[in-house]
Amino acid sequence: MEKYLERLIDSAISDSLQEAGCIVVEGPKWCGKSTSSKRFAKTVVELQWPATFKQYKIYADAGDEALLKGETPLMFDEWQTIPDLWDYVRAEIDRRGGKGHFILTGSARPLEDAKRHSGTGRMKRVVMRPMSMWESGDSDGTVSIKDLFDGSAKASGRSKHNLSDIAYIICRGGWPEAVTEDNSTLALKSAINYVDSLVTSDIVSVDNIRRNPTRARAILRTYARNISQSVRLGTLLGDVEAKDAVSDTRTLESYINAFKKLYVIEDIEAWSPALRSKAAIRTTDTRQFVDPSIATAALGASPSDLLSDLETYGLLFESLCIRDLRIYSERLSGTVYNYRDSHGLEADAIIHLNNGAWGAVEIKLGTDEAIESGAVKLLRLQEKVDTDKMSKPTFLMVITATGFAHRRTDGVYVVPIGCLKN
Repeated sequence: MEKYLERLIDSAISDSLQEAGCIVVEGPKWCGKSTSSKRFAKTVVELQWPATFKQYKIYADAGDEALLKGETPLMFDEWQTIPDLWDYVRAEIDRRGGKGHFILTGSARPLEDAKRHSGTGRMKRVVMRPMSMWESGDSDGTVSIKDLFDGSAKASGRSKHNLSDIAYIICRGGWPEAVTEDNSTLALKSAINYVDSLVTSDIVSVDNIRRNPTRARAILRTYARNISQSVRLGTLLGDVEAKDAVSDTRTLESYINAFKKLYVIEDIEAWSPALRSKAAIRTTDTRQFVDPSIATAALGASPSDLLSDLETYGLLFESLCIRDLRIYSERLSGTVYNYRDSHGLEADAIIHLNNGAWGAVEIKLGTDEAIESGAVKLLRLQEKVDTDKMSKPTFLMVITATGFAHRRTDGVYVVPIGCLKN
């Protein structure tokens, strides 16, 4: 039996079962939702199996009480294939009372139904992504984001990785099957297989709209070419048009929305702080995938390709860091944003907690000049924030690919991604 690698979401699942009648674990295929959720379930119904789906679809259509029979927590894997389950579960929670009765896992958002109840007060959603470097064992966790917010961080440690290692981790991704694969060639194929499945099967099944696999792949490549950049839809359209794949924004939006329903595309929203200056804040979302390996697979890029194109490498490294920051921040009840203004000032990531505390992050591959540039930007942003209307940043940090973790004399932390954890 394969050893289970602990996930940060495990504690969120456990806590949520004490808080709601049903938890809904959402995220892309192959990220480990079922494996983690099964550790908490007493009964598991796997609706991806045709015979099981057929039987439970009959139960749902007939309103048969056998639908929700089983020791609790009762888990329905890929619940969205029978959307009526949502209302049956909600009604059953009302009838039973109490917490922790059901777990719903899904790798796609179900078709919208205006009649479906929101589930507020009964259902709690938990988002799962591919593994962070801390979860996969690629980070030693000597620097904690929680400690940075608490003011107790130890700015020490040295990353064990070089640029070649990080390029491999980007292309491999955080897919559990790839992380646990000893053969590096096979590990790198996981993302390629994932993208193949996306464009040939999943993109159609998500909403029953027939889509062209060639067009879907072209759009993924366009997104990959614009990864970690705040580009408008029209710019994306122009890039795809060069491939004679999409001729209008409506078609492009349809494909992008389908990928979002599959939890593949996960753009970063812009942060809107109170500023002393009159700079206009750029509000275009930053383009991102849920895992950087989707971008490398779409581009057909290998680790050696990244090493020979440091500009692309830098953008994909930023995507890797954003994935990890999102995973770490959500365990702290935080959200990751980005900041860009009309004066050219930017921060690659703003980690904003529910209590109002925030930290600003720049992401650099690691040269001394790049780190200095990142630190200067963060200090300028700190000066522009109107502290009469909002709090000062709790910390400023430059994340690098390699090197030592330390705190500069100006207070900016420099932390390799291989030393970071939640």
